[in-house]
Amino acid sequence: MPLDIVTLDKLKPGESGSVYSFNDEEKALKFMEMGCTPGEIVLMDSYAPLGDPIAIMISGYKLSLRKSEACLINVNRQ
Repeated sequence: MPLDIVTLDKLKPGESGSVYSFNDEEKALKFMEMGCTPGEIVLMDSYAPLGDPIAIMISGYKLSLRKSEACLINVNRQ
């Protein structure tokens, strides 16, 4: 199966993917502490009414991220 790598902010509600890599090594540790570890499945839950922040389901809980943070997380769309 070929890889379909996109940034997390590009997923639509209901789409999922697995965390692949990070575009900012300084923030990578912060993301991993929040459960966004490589290989972890992430489900796009919803966008706020004005589009920012977004809500995702990861590691069994709901997490809100700014779009500026979500664009730093690469996922393999499933």
